[in-house]
Amino acid sequence: MFCRRAICFFVLTVVFSGLCFFRTRRLGAQQESVVVGTEFGDPVQGITAREFELFRLGLEDFTEVENPDEGLGPVFNGRSCAECHSIPRIGGSSTITEVRAGIRKDDGSFEELPGGSVMQMFSIPPHETQLTIPPEINVIARRKSLALFGNGLVEAIPDAVLIALEDPEDRDADGISGRANRVHDKATDTTRIGKFGWKAQQATLLAFGAEAYRDEMGITNDLFPDEACPGGDCEKINFFNPVPGLQDALDPNTGQRGIDNFENFMKLLGPPPRGPITEEAVEGERLFQGVGCVACHTPAFATGESPVKALSSKRFFPFSDFLLHDVGTGDGIGQGDARPEEIRTPPLWGVRLRAPFLHDGRASTLRQAIELHSGESARSRTQFEKLSEAEQAALLAFLRSL
Repeated sequence: MFCRRAICFFVLTVVFSGLCFFRTRRLGAQQESVVVGTEFGDPVQGITAREFELFRLGLEDFTEVENPDEGLGPVFNGRSCAECHSIPRIGGSSTITEVRAGIRKDDGSFEELPGGSVMQMFSIPPHETQLTIPPEINVIARRKSLALFGNGLVEAIPDAVLIALEDPEDRDADGISGRANRVHDKATDTTRIGKFGWKAQQATLLAFGAEAYRDEMGITNDLFPDEACPGGDCEKINFFNPVPGLQDALDPNTGQRGIDNFENFMKLLGPPPRGPITEEAVEGERLFQGVGCVACHTPAFATGESPVKALSSKRFFPFSDFLLHDVGTGDGIGQGDARPEEIRTPPLWGVRLRAPFLHDGRASTLRQAIELHSGESARSRTQFEKLSEAEQAALLAFLRSL
């Protein structure tokens, strides 16, 4: 997909003090500065003192352990954002998985339970809201938490750029038909292009964090004011909720809500650093392009204008198109406009530290993750299988350098 778009083509760009080469894009005559990866968990380079203070406050709230008096529960999956976003540093991913469930109908469509597809595994005393899986459920799936590094750059990609990458009808007959998820963004009350989550179900970091605050910790907020329902049973909430109403209060000292702090932390969290680049990895990148992996794992993007100057007009290398595809690894869960078999292309930057792989961790190695690809990615997987043993090793070395 990256190779076939008229608006973009590969050029060699020198980064990391001239030690590493990446394939990147040039849009018209506009040149953007290249974002250099920080250490895992550090803020993006070039932010102001005020922005650093917002990042610090966000990190503090991100790691805070909630309790029932502050709104935790009645049902929840974790007591802190950092519980599920800690590898290799705060803001990363985790081996913890959440459970999603729902009803797959005979026509292939998906129906959520009242309150959504997230199943909360824990409850606060007296535990009368403890989850019971309803008997009508016929789809149960697990999802790993996603790494958050560099998400401020992702948010700053103009929607029009992702729309230009779409090809839902497979007009060029290459077997790849990615499409953008158009979602109602509660943060702006507009229709936007989804970029975050396994189903690209949220368009902004504010909404992405606010949804998780409610779904994973049971803390209601201005964007998601209704409590999560245990197994779809919303009646229980009325009787066993010690803190009814909105629970994410504005801090009079900082002027920030919890969801604002989460947004600031994710927006200002720097991108992952690149691993060691060897000659084998450089050759592997060439093969990665040659077998067609870049059709979905688009190497480079440029940001548009952002209120954060350090995020404006920056070129960065996520290796994802952020579109929905059917590559044989879907989880059977429909979410908004995202169909059960579709999954958002996961960014590959930082993938070397994200084992196990795929949305549910079913692949213990990168090779296994490739072998499990099918559907739209079947052609690329077949081309990988045709490579010599040395060439396959080089391609895997490239992935381990990301």
